[in-house]
Amino acid sequence: MPKNDKRIKITLECTECKRRNYITMKSKINDRERIEMKKYCSHDRKHTMHKETR
Repeated sequence: MPKNDKRIKITLECTECKRRNYITMKSKINDRERIEMKKYCSHDRKHTMHKETR
């Protein structure tokens, strides 16, 4: 199956420790803005907000 260009790879960065912890995919069409998710940061050892970096 061919790779779909409508989905792109993004990196999520912790807002507290500023480390890039996660890599995920998002749709260019449905999610035009930068996404924010509450995820576990292994460096802080707690759940923190993670923002999309470019």
